[in-house]
Amino acid sequence: MRKMLLAALSRLLQGSAAHKPAARVVVAARNYADFANEASFDIKKYDLHRLEEGPPTTAIMTREQGLQYYRTMQTIRRMELKADQLYKQKIIRGFCHLYDGQEACCVGLEAAINKTDHLITAYRGHAFTYTRGVSVREILAELTGRKGGCAKGKGGSMHMYAKNFYGGNGIVGAQVPLGAGIALACKYFGKDEICLTLYGDGAANQGQIFETFNMAALWKLPCVFICENNRYGMGTSVERAAASTDYYKRGDFIPGIRVDGMDVLAVREATKFAADHCRSGKGPVVMELQTYRYHGHSMSDPGISYRTREEIQEVRSKSDPITLLKDRMVNNNLANVEELKEIDVEVRKHIEDAAQFATTDPEPSLEELGNFIYSNEPPFEVRGANQWIRYKSAG
Repeated sequence: MRKMLLAALSRLLQGSAAHKPAARVVVAARNYADFANEASFDIKKYDLHRLEEGPPTTAIMTREQGLQYYRTMQTIRRMELKADQLYKQKIIRGFCHLYDGQEACCVGLEAAINKTDHLITAYRGHAFTYTRGVSVREILAELTGRKGGCAKGKGGSMHMYAKNFYGGNGIVGAQVPLGAGIALACKYFGKDEICLTLYGDGAANQGQIFETFNMAALWKLPCVFICENNRYGMGTSVERAAASTDYYKRGDFIPGIRVDGMDVLAVREATKFAADHCRSGKGPVVMELQTYRYHGHSMSDPGISYRTREEIQEVRSKSDPITLLKDRMVNNNLANVEELKEIDVEVRKHIEDAAQFATTDPEPSLEELGNFIYSNEPPFEVRGANQWIRYKSAG
């Protein structure tokens, strides 16, 4: 009898073990089959200036779009954190302004325009360089001053460029007139293209910006002027720097929209609306994106002498753009936590591989110092550090 019981128990255990892999297969098979293809989301109401109607307050996001936005935002976040690490190791030198916390702005903007459209920004430009098509590897290599950088190691943090992306500009506010000039070229050549011209709240009080608004309105230029209001111009809060902090109204005679810049869908829908306005020949739009940077103004700024650690932590816990997107996707069955964690792992590896390249690629030689001064010009001599040293240019 005892032998019979033992045999029965053995068969039962074997049967149970045989069924376990099958159970795991069923669970794994569910991962992608049962997700929703799309979901609808409410958006915080926009503040409008000189507009009877604004962007929609609901938005459709597909599963594919959500995963793309999440991966792009995580890549930017990890890239900037890696830049922070390399700067502290003194591998990156000079000026370095990081974008972590503001990822919903650049990703939402890019999702709403065409690759043939144009974009120009200030010196906090790493993320826009990436969304405009430059690889992480080329961006980090530019930051470390290597030959494989997107500007051959000569531009550094503030001077990166790509197709239809004009930097990366180091002079506060100076990119705004340039952006209007790009929009003028779009109109002059009859192209169905627009220019997104970005600046910060710290630059918003500059006279050249108001001069540009005036010309853009007179000529009805297809330009979206975008103030990324991260609440601090260097170490000065907007309340201490501006008599009016309604930056979306600063165009006066130009229509304006104020947007939750921590919500990638709000930014996307507002930008679509503004882009359609410009393409239809109605002239420019001023858009204010209310956002927040986690780092200081630059790597030389600890970022806590004019604001508290508690303030930064509160924004992280309540308004982080990546967390907001993640929660929306999980709560609406567009993805699950495990799938998003897999993306996180892939992104980290991608960033580490790029950093390895950026720290081992050689620096450009002195012989290349005179290259790329002009485009499509015949070679000419460039004087070196003294009159006896000559370098040959190449275009």
